[in-house]
Amino acid sequence: MNHKPPRTAICPGSYDPVTNGHLDIIGRASNMFDRVVVGVVNKPMRKNATLFTAEERKAFIEDATVDLDNVEVRIFSDLLVQFAREVDATVVIKGLRAISDFEYEFEMAQLNHKLDPEIESIYVFARSNFSFLSSTGVKEMSIFNADISDLVPEPVAAALADRLGR
Repeated sequence: MNHKPPRTAICPGSYDPVTNGHLDIIGRASNMFDRVVVGVVNKPMRKNATLFTAEERKAFIEDATVDLDNVEVRIFSDLLVQFAREVDATVVIKGLRAISDFEYEFEMAQLNHKLDPEIESIYVFARSNFSFLSSTGVKEMSIFNADISDLVPEPVAAALADRLGR
């Protein structure tokens, strides 16, 4: 009997905070792969500081993906390819919203391929109702008391309201 190892993908990001757009990509990845590891970047390089700690961001995602049996969430602090090797992933899945996402992700995919040609990058287009959605936008909307209830899970909306002092 031929037993193949489970096909594992990682969905890395800062998730500060996780949005329904992120969760859509994670859910779609969970339908394509046997195992999906959501990698929460401990200290993102492109951002000065995060609003939520890595542990808080991890907890938000765990709560929102509790019904997805093949999804696990981990915090990582090293290079993406090192994290992929650590969890036996052969695929990196990222969501794309716009051309600006593509330009950055294309560069990252090339760098990751140079570091480990065995790890593939797959990009999933954001659904149209999430194509405008970003963590930064959600935080800005929350600061000004806009309704974000359809953009993030309820615990995230409550935490944003609490953290941003509404």
